[in-house]
Amino acid sequence: MSPVTRDSEKSFKGISRRGLILLGAQVGFVGLLGLRLRYLQVTQAGQYRLLAEENRINIRLIPPARGIISDRNGVVIADNQQNYRVVLVREQADDVAGVLERLSHLIPLDRDAQSQILDATKRRASFVPLTVAENLTWQQISAVSANAPGLPGITPEVGLSRHYPLGANFTHIVGYVGPVSDYDLSRIDDRDPLLQIPKFQIGKSGVERKVESRLRGKAGIKRIEVNAVGRVMREIDRDEGDNGANIGLTVEQGLQSYVQARLAGQSAAAVLMDVHNGDLMTMGSTPSFDPNAFVTGISAKDYNSLLQDPFRPLVDKSVQGAYPPGSTFKMMVALAALEEGLIDLRETVYCPGYYELGNRKFHCWKRHGHGRMNLKDSLKNSCDVFYYDVARRVGIEKITGMAKRFGLGAIHNLPLSGETSGLTPTKAWKRKNRNNASWLIGDTLNAGIGQGFVLASPLQLAVMAARLASGTAVEPRVIKTMDGRELHAKTAPLLGVSTSALNAVRGGMFAVSNLRGGTAFSTRIAEKSMQMAGKTGTSQVRNITAAERARGVIRNADLPWERRDHALFVGFAPFDKPRFSVSVVVEHGGGGSRAAAPIARDIMLQALYGQQPPLSAYPASQRGRIRTRQKKLSQLLADQSERRG
Repeated sequence: MSPVTRDSEKSFKGISRRGLILLGAQVGFVGLLGLRLRYLQVTQAGQYRLLAEENRINIRLIPPARGIISDRNGVVIADNQQNYRVVLVREQADDVAGVLERLSHLIPLDRDAQSQILDATKRRASFVPLTVAENLTWQQISAVSANAPGLPGITPEVGLSRHYPLGANFTHIVGYVGPVSDYDLSRIDDRDPLLQIPKFQIGKSGVERKVESRLRGKAGIKRIEVNAVGRVMREIDRDEGDNGANIGLTVEQGLQSYVQARLAGQSAAAVLMDVHNGDLMTMGSTPSFDPNAFVTGISAKDYNSLLQDPFRPLVDKSVQGAYPPGSTFKMMVALAALEEGLIDLRETVYCPGYYELGNRKFHCWKRHGHGRMNLKDSLKNSCDVFYYDVARRVGIEKITGMAKRFGLGAIHNLPLSGETSGLTPTKAWKRKNRNNASWLIGDTLNAGIGQGFVLASPLQLAVMAARLASGTAVEPRVIKTMDGRELHAKTAPLLGVSTSALNAVRGGMFAVSNLRGGTAFSTRIAEKSMQMAGKTGTSQVRNITAAERARGVIRNADLPWERRDHALFVGFAPFDKPRFSVSVVVEHGGGGSRAAAPIARDIMLQALYGQQPPLSAYPASQRGRIRTRQKKLSQLLADQSERRG
């Protein structure tokens, strides 16, 4: 073999070895690359898919529909209306201030509003949608949609907003909602993400606030695809969440509207209650206000006008008002004395027009006195001297103990704002709250006629009357159904007061309204099957001085309104088979027989008949006047209905 051939073979073998090494390296590299690709595409696919989706998919909360509130017959009191609105997501807007400025050319959005929105974006996470404007017209929302490419981060939406179709008639019971505020977030321990959405509506008062968690519901979630400038391309999927619970109240719409109309023009309250199951059929408080003004935020000017109104429209007088009960408290004193065996039905007390205690005289409302009074006559004529004498014998502890059994001085835990406990005083209470002062006999005498330290709300007075009628510790309630489920009233236990004592007091109340000379005889119910037992009351706002008495006492009507006496009435009907109890308080209305008793009678008859009562239910001499009043009330209610559409 030639030298050339041997050299060629050696060279070929060398090249083959290098080629194999190179090929092996290439194969190894491709294998490693394949393994890496498999790791990225299979093992890590979920993670990178999520990273990719985060660039194009947004997750947003879907506010649930707030629960509907209706009356006992299903008439809607609070519902939801469609609301065209615009929201902003800060992380999708390059220049928030610039976007808001461009948006202001399409919808009403002044400088102050823009500034508030900019402040809100700094306090909220960048991904939380901020409500920029709501209650927009279809034309306005269309203009925003058409200009969406130039408004990054802006999204037009159709939401729901609270609406109160019956206006002011149910404000103090149902309450109202308003935009969630920083103050709201500071006072409630609730981590619901819905509350982080600015302008999300939550309950501010009444049932709306007290049952907020049930009415609010649970948020849903939707995933939407957006393009590079944040414009929504499509909705990928959604979970609707849970709507709020629907609530049915015990109140009756027609009766509530009637009561508000009957009390119109006065600073007053009225409560009507079922004496057997505690259903509150109506809870009127006047004046009232339109809760729809608070839904999107009331102006400072309008709110201040409500605050400065001397009739206090923002206060629910039926549960928040605490008044000296006056003579309506006398039944508690009588029952305490009867149960202690300190008086009997035949015993009399002489009333010369005053009661002497040391060198002080406690006057009766009747200047020259009533003469001899027994228990029945003392209630019928509302003799103060009788109760000065009896209260002194019974003592404040026994009187207060009896009052508490009848629902006075107690919170009844209704889902209403600011329910007052009133006040049924004791010796210990005075020491604690009056700089360790001792209880005086004069304090007991004042308490005996429902003055002094004693305070009660119209609700408590209605409960007292209901317990007098039924003999049971019936509790008031305002919620009848929850999400279609009936909430049955608890069986009320007996009060533990003797039937003879209850009957004695009931007989006195019957005399007040149905026997000639009774303080409410002029406002009796003429229909025998519906006769009402009641008690008038007049509570002093100011003390009458000795000089004024010497001049014959200044007439209540001659005083400025805010210094006049409060007028009260409590009662139940029908007397033989009680169905409802009623209480009425007219602030600074003067005498209970003139101002409160006529209102109570009208409300009771409206409830018993279920409609406008016939004139035959009234005394014949009053029917002309009653007919005129009924026509005015009917017209007022018709006008209200027409305005609501």
